[in-house]
Amino acid sequence: MYRTLLLSLLALPVAAMAAEPAAQAAAPLASSGMGGQLVQLLLGLLLVIGLIFLLAWLMRRVQRIVPRGGQVIKVVATQALGPRDRLVLVQVGSEQVLLGLTPGNITSLHVMQEPVHLPDAEPASTEFAQRLMELLGKDQKDKS
Repeated sequence: MYRTLLLSLLALPVAAMAAEPAAQAAAPLASSGMGGQLVQLLLGLLLVIGLIFLLAWLMRRVQRIVPRGGQVIKVVATQALGPRDRLVLVQVGSEQVLLGLTPGNITSLHVMQEPVHLPDAEPASTEFAQRLMELLGKDQKDKS
């Protein structure tokens, strides 16, 4: 037992002396390597951000390629009944189905014998758009 204690006490100064040159050699490398690590970190971050934008661009391109004309089910109209409840008129083939939607349930309320034809929405009047542009133009002139 005394023998192992004596050997461990003798080994401590030897280990400390061996660690000193390694610590002194690592100190200049750490200070000069800090800038390199920062550059490497920024380049990696830019690479990841660039990859995200590239994938987003590819997803948009792929979604445009997929044909959307073959949809059989179309939402004709929707009406909110409350914050979480609504009625939805759905066109399936030549039939229209009125659905009741709640947070936990979808119920078929009625199948229309004759399809409901919605009147075409009238285009917004250009008078409002012109008036808005006039007002915005005046505000921009006042600020200049």
